[in-house]
Amino acid sequence: MLKSRKWFGLALLLAIGLSFALAPTSRGDSVEWGAIRDGSLYLRPAAHAGSVQLRWRAAWQAEANNERIYLLDGNGNLAEQLDIHAGQTRGEHVFALNASNADYRLGIPGYSFRNYHVTHDANTAAQFEPAKVHFCVDAPRNFELYFRAAAGEKAVLGGKHHGGVHALRVTRLSDGQTLRLDLRQYAQYSSFDRLPLPESKQDEIWRLTLEGSGKAAFWLDGADNLFAQKPEHLHRLAYPPGTVELTLTGNLLGALPRLGLGLPYTAWPESGSAALDALAPRAANYYSFVDVLSRQPEREIGFRRQYGERFGIDFDLTLLAKSGRRAVLADDQQTLAGVDAWLADSVRLESGGIHYLSLADEPNLNYPDYASFERYFDVLVRRVRANPKAREAGVRIAAPASSRFIDGPFHDGDANARRGIIWTERLLRRYENDIDAIVWHEWMARDLFATRRYRDNVQAAARLAGRDANGRPRKALLINQTNISSGSSVSPYQQDTNFAALWWTSVVINASCDGLLDMLNWFLAADDAHHAKGMLRAQEAGNFAPRPVGLAQEFIRNHWLSQVEALDNSAFEVDALAMRDGKRHGLLGVNKSRRLQQVSLSGADGPCQAGAKLEFFGPDSRARAAKLDCGGTRARFDVPGETLFALTWETP
Repeated sequence: MLKSRKWFGLALLLAIGLSFALAPTSRGDSVEWGAIRDGSLYLRPAAHAGSVQLRWRAAWQAEANNERIYLLDGNGNLAEQLDIHAGQTRGEHVFALNASNADYRLGIPGYSFRNYHVTHDANTAAQFEPAKVHFCVDAPRNFELYFRAAAGEKAVLGGKHHGGVHALRVTRLSDGQTLRLDLRQYAQYSSFDRLPLPESKQDEIWRLTLEGSGKAAFWLDGADNLFAQKPEHLHRLAYPPGTVELTLTGNLLGALPRLGLGLPYTAWPESGSAALDALAPRAANYYSFVDVLSRQPEREIGFRRQYGERFGIDFDLTLLAKSGRRAVLADDQQTLAGVDAWLADSVRLESGGIHYLSLADEPNLNYPDYASFERYFDVLVRRVRANPKAREAGVRIAAPASSRFIDGPFHDGDANARRGIIWTERLLRRYENDIDAIVWHEWMARDLFATRRYRDNVQAAARLAGRDANGRPRKALLINQTNISSGSSVSPYQQDTNFAALWWTSVVINASCDGLLDMLNWFLAADDAHHAKGMLRAQEAGNFAPRPVGLAQEFIRNHWLSQVEALDNSAFEVDALAMRDGKRHGLLGVNKSRRLQQVSLSGADGPCQAGAKLEFFGPDSRARAAKLDCGGTRARFDVPGETLFALTWETP
């Protein structure tokens, strides 16, 4: 991976079906990078126009997963988008590059199911920005790259063992000083190794050698996280300002979803009430453990009542499982007794609202096959429907709570046949009158631009549900669990930083912008013993501290209205959502790039009204007032890099 070789050598390797990991070229007319799985290539064709050839082959489950590759120009505009559909396990594509002193960005979003191989002209300066902690490449043995540490920078080399590359060796070119970082295996995914590099009074170039081969994770803190195959290709990236044209249409599309959280299987501690109040969830995801309820029929009513009455959550979804979140249930007496107890509790709550019940947790991932799940579902759905008081109390059936929707779950062998949309369609054919909502979990869109997947999924679910006479989906659409990563495979660079704030805001906007979704829940509200990815960090004595994403959620909730207004958006690096509630109007947005964005907003009922208010939420996780310039019906403002923004106004 990430190496150069003659075209003859490349053809030979492809012909005999070997890895995309390549050796250096000797002709000097092209540079080749291969087996990229998660990262971006920055390309500067300064001398003349050129091209980039992209080839891919399956790494794992490519037959079940769609992917999208983005080429951005030096100003952050989308130059080209390549859609690779599930089943396209091999292929190639050529991107055109214009001569430019700014850097194109070729984004390969992780988690990727394909190995990507890139070839470009040798005169095009290329730098690779790897993802941090997650493995980013599949490297050949003892592969070499170069990086720069500027004068005075306290650079730190990071690396993680993913079963392939086992050590990182660096050599300073100015004096030959060599250091080595052994990569250890850790029980916790979020743990990794770090090597502080000696500070220098001058710019230094270092050679990095990846010892071993296979999956590799390496990155830089305290310096530009950029690596090149040639030292002369290393340079600072420039970020000229971008331009964003937003136009309000005046057309209302539908309601905004309720934003919520995954809540624990216990009452919320009173000492942490203020922290949960600040997040202001209006939806929730619960688990109900049938083995516990069958023995203690009233075990759950206390915390369900607390969340409804104390925190005002009247729109929730409960997933059936066994204690420890064991997902595969049988239609036996224990399960049926647990369901009966849950239904009885729902009737006793008398709190109003809607309480969705999902009869299994990610069945397309966990059950042996679809037939096994349907046999179980058939018995359970009849049990629920046999209790008319439950429906009167707001109980509804949501199915099937898939692991992902358009794409497949992480299941060896038959992931393509297990895609959530396929199991949902099969279930609806037979149980359409019994199913009130389509629900799924969405994971592993780890890149800020891959969040567009959420809009694709919601639109696909709406097509599957069909529309009623008012144009609304005939089933409620619910994403009751989502996060940057599934399970415990988290990176602290994402979960614990402003990245999560940018990511969550982008997800909220993309999932909401068509007015089709009813519920969107971040998983989890607070860390538990196995998942360090709550909006809140658990502390001693039942206290909680918000992560940046929790503070971003407060910012979002403070500006959340009720209806979606159609909005035209010219930008790729900026997501924006127009909202309305009677005469109140709002715009929520996120600048996902490092560049300043010059935003112009115009259209029906525009914001140039008395009392219009603009706020930013930046990398310091604080909201602050910002300047809004108005001229006629057009408003203008500049948004700094990696910043949320919210504009509110009222019309007469």
